Amino acid sequence: MDKPLWQRPVSYAAIGASQAADLLRYPPAGYRAFERKARIGHGDARFEYAWSSALSWGIQKGAGFVVVPADTPDEVSEQTYIPVSFDDEGVPVAPAGDRLDHHFGPDGTPFVRPGDTACLEIPILGRRWVARAPVRVVMVIDEPLRKGFVYGTLAGHPEDGEESFIVTQRDDGSVWLTIRAFSRPSTRWWWSIYPVLRVMEEYYTRRYLRALAVPID
Repeated sequence: MDKPLWQRPVSYAAIGASQAADLLRYPPAGYRAFERKARIGHGDARFEYAWSSALSWGIQKGAGFVVVPADTPDEVSEQTYIPVSFDDEGVPVAPAGDRLDHHFGPDGTPFVRPGDTACLEIPILGRRWVARAPVRVVMVIDEPLRKGFVYGTLAGHPEDGEESFIVTQRDDGSVWLTIRAFSRPSTRWWWSIYPVLRVMEEYYTRRYLRALAVPID
């Protein structure tokens, strides 16, 4: 019998490498890395909406995925290591703290926590066939002007690797979404249709970048 999703380890070794400054130049051996950025609005209201949506799977849902959270024991998430962030000068950046008073996204979905596990489902042909991609949240970023999360793949995902979704607000008030990832096909079968996998990856990345650029009140 297969283990529950929350008991499965991630299917790659370089956990957190999507946040490395030199990821594009030196990706983990055997992996292809990419980064995409898009301006998604301006101002505090847009930033609040965007990061709240991002931390409640709004990017994935907006791109067309069905997000099915796995039941994860509270003690697993509570004991998950939360990494320390650093600024450009190497000084630790304290968490913003405002998430403590705001635990849910615009649609009422709870914010993700390190250790959360979910299955991303892609309905195909009106749900006659569903492609499933299990993932685990390995990092949550909670800084005053930089928020988001990172997930890694689990066994059963078409790819092995990691992807991050980070919302930032710049000094001029503009709000940006940055997606960084490294990946490779997870099995021989997926390697055999690698060009198709690349096309699908690019297609959904474009949808991710548009998912938060919607009108808000």
